[in-house]
Amino acid sequence: MGLTTERLVLRPFTAADAPGLAAYRSDPDVARYQGWEAPFTLAQAEEFVRDVATADPTAPGWYQFAVEAGGTLVGDVGVGLHENRMQADIGYTLATAHQGRGYAAEAVGRVLAYLFETRGLHRVSAECDARNVRSARLLTKLGFRQEGHRVQNTWLKGEWTDDLLFGLLAAEWRAAMP
Repeated sequence: MGLTTERLVLRPFTAADAPGLAAYRSDPDVARYQGWEAPFTLAQAEEFVRDVATADPTAPGWYQFAVEAGGTLVGDVGVGLHENRMQADIGYTLATAHQGRGYAAEAVGRVLAYLFETRGLHRVSAECDARNVRSARLLTKLGFRQEGHRVQNTWLKGEWTDDLLFGLLAAEWRAAMP
């Protein structure tokens, strides 16, 4: 299962990705708003890769795309397909060294096209820490609407954090396409 864009390849993770995954997930700036702690060890990365490498992108549950640019692992995009197979949650992580180049918008946009156009999903949802302004801006740029703000909803890394909730319907996605 692979997806491509002009600059990126979105593909299943392989064992060779574990060192790169450990490196960018160990960056405190990358991990700041995520559910894992930095450092993210090589052993954790190897276990993660083993777990996601055999996942079925068409089955309910989480599937993780490795995002590659020029042969280098630059991040990942996760899709959590609901049991009804008509809705999904989406999440993404990009290595600091590769941010600011439009890779996240390109990768997430390609996954959305796959979910809506190929898989026929009705709705995709996302959430982010309210302090993660760049992530919220990306979701808005891709057509998501902010649907909620849960105040002090998540206990993360020793503090209560606010969550922003976003949603995008297939009909909205199609209407925004040229």
